[in-house]
Amino acid sequence: MDLQTVWFILIGILFTGFFLLEGFDYGVGILLLFLGKDDIDRRLIINSIGPVWDGNEVWLITAGAAMFAAFANWYATMFSGFYLALVLMLLALIVRGIAFEFRSKDERPAWRTLWDWMIFVGSLVPALLWGVAFANVVRGVPIDAEMQYVGGFWNLLNPYALLAGLAAVSAFALHGATFLGLKTKDELLERAEKAAAWLWLPTVVLVLAAMIAGIFATDIFSQRGALLWVVAAAAFVALLAAGWFIRARRHGWAFIMSSLTIALTCITVALGLYPRLMVSSLNPEWNLTIYNASSSEYTLRVMGIIVLIFLPIVLLYQGWSYWVFRKRIGREDELEY
Repeated sequence: MDLQTVWFILIGILFTGFFLLEGFDYGVGILLLFLGKDDIDRRLIINSIGPVWDGNEVWLITAGAAMFAAFANWYATMFSGFYLALVLMLLALIVRGIAFEFRSKDERPAWRTLWDWMIFVGSLVPALLWGVAFANVVRGVPIDAEMQYVGGFWNLLNPYALLAGLAAVSAFALHGATFLGLKTKDELLERAEKAAAWLWLPTVVLVLAAMIAGIFATDIFSQRGALLWVVAAAAFVALLAAGWFIRARRHGWAFIMSSLTIALTCITVALGLYPRLMVSSLNPEWNLTIYNASSSEYTLRVMGIIVLIFLPIVLLYQGWSYWVFRKRIGREDELEY
């Protein structure tokens, strides 16, 4: 296994971790206005992710840094081609982060409602755009022989990408509902259970539709033979199992199954892409691959040593933080937000 493949796997792990952790963050933010019937409910919902949401976003920062260090040409092409979409996503994330911090600075209902809406929008927009972005990566975008994106913003808003975006929003909302099933109690828990049960069927329909559309809109299902089909089928089976556990009120297993759905979907995309990083819709010879977009061997080697030293420390710390804040919260608990 060469260094380029190692870094492809590492970046895939970072994005998978990001979508697993930030996915339920987005889902909780999307559900905030629907499940929070009063200020206390909304503060409880925010508290469920309050200790971890900013740590979850570090996975994205690390993935972006790894892209820049290991595959600089991929980073340059993707961030220039998806510039407007990524700026919109960045603005939404900034507003979301500000909302978490500013919401409790004033007790006026109008003030808090404003920032609750900002959390909702700041969660919905990135969830949608991530689905759109990765659908375009596997579908193919106009990239020329110089690794330059030569399309426009509207190239990204094709039917397949929009369908994938809606599937991502629904899947993250379901993931957030199962997370709230682990973190809340009493009436809020009942609402989270009802939300998960209500979201499950639309998520199944949208994910299945996106998978079927992917067979015709992309070539990823022709890669890796039976292995890719097995992984994709396992992702869908995990989603079906999540519905059963939701109805059985097995909150832990429901969350595990929604997590598996997201993780296996990420693996499916990675298997279908490898060794490509971005597909050119103009000419297959102009695809960005782990070889023509790679940094030098020396850079990959040095960065690999740094990752081996610091990644276990980060994982241990984040695991410890989840353990410390593992208990359920209810209206009788002290509220900090």
